[in-house]
Amino acid sequence: MPKKLKNVIQIAIFLGIGLVLIWLITKDLTAEQKEQIKTALRNAHYWLVIPAMIIGIASHWARAVRWKLLIKPLGYEPGTLNTFFAVMVGYLANLAVPRLGEVSRCGILARYEKIPADKLIGTMIAERAIDLICLVILLIATVLVQIDLIGQFFKTEVWHPLQQKFANAGSAQMLLYIGILVGVIILLYFFFRLFARSKAAITLRSLARGVLEGILSVGKMERKGWFIFYTLLIWTLYFSMLYCGFYTLDETKHLGFNAALAILGVGSIGMIVTQGGIGAYHALVTKTLILYNIHESTGFAFSWILWLAQTLLVMVVGLLSLVLLPVFNNNKQK
Repeated sequence: MPKKLKNVIQIAIFLGIGLVLIWLITKDLTAEQKEQIKTALRNAHYWLVIPAMIIGIASHWARAVRWKLLIKPLGYEPGTLNTFFAVMVGYLANLAVPRLGEVSRCGILARYEKIPADKLIGTMIAERAIDLICLVILLIATVLVQIDLIGQFFKTEVWHPLQQKFANAGSAQMLLYIGILVGVIILLYFFFRLFARSKAAITLRSLARGVLEGILSVGKMERKGWFIFYTLLIWTLYFSMLYCGFYTLDETKHLGFNAALAILGVGSIGMIVTQGGIGAYHALVTKTLILYNIHESTGFAFSWILWLAQTLLVMVVGLLSLVLLPVFNNNKQK
């Protein structure tokens, strides 16, 4: 399959998932609820989006500085501005094609700072792994600080429906599911055995060695304390940006620490699930706000304000970074 066609199909699938999720949220809204959403959007204090976006830029700058700390043990020290530009162009690329941003930012930094791309990919994987650990810790902390609220929600919305589903499934249906799972595992086993002997696998193993070197750069860092500091700073800024967003609506400005913690966690998952978070982010944030007695229509309006602020930030700063990269580096060479 041609690469361009593959990218188009991938974009269509992720956008389709996002649009379906938005449709699922809005299809049952009454005329009154739709009017409430419009009213909330009309009465929002949009000027408060500006400080939220400034905090967002600061979080991306901190991410660029942290990435530099991962790269330094490899024997390279890229410029902070080039690293920041690469991060922002990567976020911009992710809006166009899912997961393209990770490759793009490594390619840009490799081009302008003359660093082997495979090693940069390794540092990027290490960075993503650390962020995933932070997200898991955040979700666990969210549950622990409000165990009664989250526990009740999980029990009524997740556990009981699953119990009901399995209780209704017959023994023949269960055996069919198990048989399909076993069959898939066997097929994957034989596929990987055959693939391991191919030229592509040999090339991938060579690439993996460079990637592994980048990942191991975490353990070789001399300034681990600063790395931890910047990691905490990134997530604190994410939290602050979200908390600032509460004040854009009168109905959400009373929400406190616990609500912000929960929305940061589920919102981060939403941004990962679909392209640019479209659909998934709105659905998860809206449903989470209901737990804190925020009306569904208000929650939906809030999710759009916050999502648009983040997306607009990435689009504006990402495009500026794309334009400024060659200008800045040409001036630097002169």
